[in-house]
Amino acid sequence: MRFILGFLGFMLLNGLAYGRTHYYDFVLKEATFTRLCTTKTMLTVNGSFPGPTIQVHRGDKVYVNVHNQGNYGVTIHWHGVKQPRNPWSDGPENITQCPIKPGTNFTHEVILSDEEGTLWWHAHSDWSRATVHGAFIILPAVGTIYPFPTPFAQQTIVIASWYKGDLKTIIDEALAVGRAPNLSNAHTINGQPGDLYPCSKESTYRLLVEQGKTYLLRIINAVMNEEQFFGIANHKLTVVGQDGAYIKPVTTDYIMITPGQTMDVLVTTNQSPNYYYMASSPFIDSIVAGDNTTTTAILQYKGNYSRPSNISFPNLPSVADEAATANFTNQIKSLVSKSHPINVPKNITQHLYIAIAINQIPCPENETCQGPNGNIIAASLNNVSFESPKIDILQAYYRSLSGVFDRDFPSFPPNFYNFTGNMTGISAFTATGTKVKMLNYGDAVEIVFQGTNMGAAENHPMHLHGYSFYVVGTGSGNFNNKTDPKSYNLIDPPLVNTVGVPKNGWTAIRFIANNPGVWFIHCHLERHASWGMDTVLIVKNGKTKATSIRSPPAHMPSCS
Repeated sequence: MRFILGFLGFMLLNGLAYGRTHYYDFVLKEATFTRLCTTKTMLTVNGSFPGPTIQVHRGDKVYVNVHNQGNYGVTIHWHGVKQPRNPWSDGPENITQCPIKPGTNFTHEVILSDEEGTLWWHAHSDWSRATVHGAFIILPAVGTIYPFPTPFAQQTIVIASWYKGDLKTIIDEALAVGRAPNLSNAHTINGQPGDLYPCSKESTYRLLVEQGKTYLLRIINAVMNEEQFFGIANHKLTVVGQDGAYIKPVTTDYIMITPGQTMDVLVTTNQSPNYYYMASSPFIDSIVAGDNTTTTAILQYKGNYSRPSNISFPNLPSVADEAATANFTNQIKSLVSKSHPINVPKNITQHLYIAIAINQIPCPENETCQGPNGNIIAASLNNVSFESPKIDILQAYYRSLSGVFDRDFPSFPPNFYNFTGNMTGISAFTATGTKVKMLNYGDAVEIVFQGTNMGAAENHPMHLHGYSFYVVGTGSGNFNNKTDPKSYNLIDPPLVNTVGVPKNGWTAIRFIANNPGVWFIHCHLERHASWGMDTVLIVKNGKTKATSIRSPPAHMPSCS
């Protein structure tokens, strides 16, 4: 059975003939923007915020030549694109490549397989993704149609963060003294903060629509550190896709979308011609402070009428409404049809149980640290806080270079305790290291992510590069490996690349390890990733050339 599932997955990843080939030029450069009454320069792609949209069809191939005219090295990641056998173009810094240095360029070969819907791209170096990101739209393959009535039009909605300060300075200064980084000053919709922020009303984003039409909104959460609720006043949302895969339609007043996630949403303009607020407000279920501000845009009907003095506002859940979050996310199920089948692994050969925690690292002697108890704030998976190596792990693995990483990332927490209970007497300190988990080609993998009450419990959006995975179960408290699997959904679980692990709860995912390569796995709350809530899965080659990592391109960015 494992071979059959692996073969089916391999065919999905590798057996599709390439469609059309597309070429894009991305120029990383500083550009000047004025928001919130102040002007700043920041790193962008092609001078725009958000960056340019890539639009292709399922099964196409894309070459993106990234020219770095900025001030420091950067990499670009194609979030949700599986890149079959091609980790060389996946992008995370010092995981699959070294940074593209200023004054140089690197051409990514982005290989699409079974992805269909909305994905996105973003920088994967330091905190540069805050300003370097954009949509990656994958239309149905030529000659095929959507699994729902074709919408009248489509529009991308990118929810993002705005910082008045310089992003690299913000994170570098925080890491240097071991404290939490500054909060963002605003959230934005398509680059604009909206009417509720100072100096912003004149530039609020507006979506002009016709009455009686259905629009496809491609919603991307590019926010740095906050999950988001989103809704439109007086309009229902019908969610039909998530993370580049279709789901059974879910009609709702709001969505909850974590950083890293994308959703395809149908909206029918069935109200009287008027202005209606679109709004996005944060979901923050932690004692840790977040950017608790609301960004707005306007859904504006075409027609001859006066702008209303009061614009209707959507009724979004409160900032810490965990029940509203669960009520929405628990409705997401895979579409499952003849044109869009699924293959959920049943016979698991590789089990991982990964505890997620906020920790501390002792402050070095003769230094002053500003983290908890005068220590350095850190984060970990199975009590290992990830340390980024000096050269990329992919190169070290492919060329058998020693001393770059260790192959002993633990499959289970080194110490078992009541993960979601009282932490009194439990050490908050974590080990550090560059540890990876090795998987055999064709392994049927189950990972249970266990949230903990260590440090500050909260929802963690976990993202896996190189794969989509099935979310077969989720629950509160500590995972019970005897009883909880009995409630797994193995019929129509959602197929995603990023999943929210609930505060003091657990989430179980499954996939077939049929994409050989070096694949990053990390929390998509940027502060947690910066603190070490990351690890790497290395999927070994299969027995044939067609099940092995491709040869590297002739010119990878230099690590020297």
